[in-house]
Amino acid sequence: MARPQTGRPTDQELEILKVLWKRGRSSVRDVWLELRESREIGQTSVLKIMQIMRDKGQLVCDADQRPQIFWPKQTQKSTLKQLAGDLLQRVFGGSASLLLQHAIDSKQASRHELAEIRTLLDQLDDGKTPSK
Repeated sequence: MARPQTGRPTDQELEILKVLWKRGRSSVRDVWLELRESREIGQTSVLKIMQIMRDKGQLVCDADQRPQIFWPKQTQKSTLKQLAGDLLQRVFGGSASLLLQHAIDSKQASRHELAEIRTLLDQLDDGKTPSK
């Protein structure tokens, strides 16, 4: 039976998505080898999480290949946009200025980051779609 799709990936699912966005199509072993560099996790745990992600519609799996190859159903950009929108609504009541204010307050933004934010805001003011 297919698992219900949720609006956002769990922390563990997001870790796996990051590996797959970086590596591209990969086996469970490939993902596990990369994850275990930063934390202790078993290969069977990675397999189970990836199977759950497949059942939830987050991953696609080529079961005809051995080993099976997995890849994300959505692009990184699409997923990050969805997560940002969800955070904006749930936590900041839809206020982008409040989100930005707290994001900048919580971490001292570098001059480079501030310049990137200004460029994005200028692009929006000019009616252009930001490039990121």
